[in-house]
Amino acid sequence: MNNKELKTYLDSLYNKYRDKYSSKDPVWILHNFNEAKDIEIAGLITSSYAYGKVEQINAFVNKFLKNIDFKVHEFTSNYSEHKDKKYLKDLYYRFNTSDDLSLLIINIKNALNAYGSLQNLFLHEYAPQHQNVLPALTYFSYELNKLTNDGSYFTYLIPVTGKKSACKRLNLYLRWMVRKDEIDLGIWENIDKSKLIMPVDTHIYRVSRKLRLVKRKSCDMKFALELTDKLKKFDGNDPVKYDFALCHAGIEKSFST
Repeated sequence: MNNKELKTYLDSLYNKYRDKYSSKDPVWILHNFNEAKDIEIAGLITSSYAYGKVEQINAFVNKFLKNIDFKVHEFTSNYSEHKDKKYLKDLYYRFNTSDDLSLLIINIKNALNAYGSLQNLFLHEYAPQHQNVLPALTYFSYELNKLTNDGSYFTYLIPVTGKKSACKRLNLYLRWMVRKDEIDLGIWENIDKSKLIMPVDTHIYRVSRKLRLVKRKSCDMKFALELTDKLKKFDGNDPVKYDFALCHAGIEKSFST
């Protein structure tokens, strides 16, 4: 496809998958909440576990939310490992145990105490003159990891940008928080959506390579940045809008070349 044909194809995918009944994507979990303070915490926890099969992700996150009666901000901001870890009992997800979830909640609580909100933490190193959100994302990741023992399980939940990871789940989280349409909630203000970076997982990687959107072979941050720059040619103000469509096209193998 030439660029014109590719843009038409991508726009058609975006329009196809923007309906909330189009998939079981974990983003729909966040639509159960009305308050930004709940959404940003639920979003970070959900995105941190957004690896593996979508049905398993949804089951795990929904079990956690049900255990705490969907009072995410209240539970997190008042969390005491001694008194409240019982609500995390038997919450295992693939490589991660209830201890990992407890540690994640503790660090979110610490971030709330230090910055007031996760949005404020992200904005601490965000600057409009930056080419993209990578400097702010790096600081955000560092702060959410710095009080841990830097064990491999927890840094797997909150990836570190300096280790060449594409940071798919953190970029996915930012998409949910910054963009606003039928899919994404857009509760974070003062962040330019054109500076977001494409969340790259195996589906996005495969489809992007198949459609010749990216030449790079390594699935890393450089790949994500190259893909984002390519998509800016189709929508310079909102390149990441194509993430949801490309991901689901890859899952369903509905794309053509």
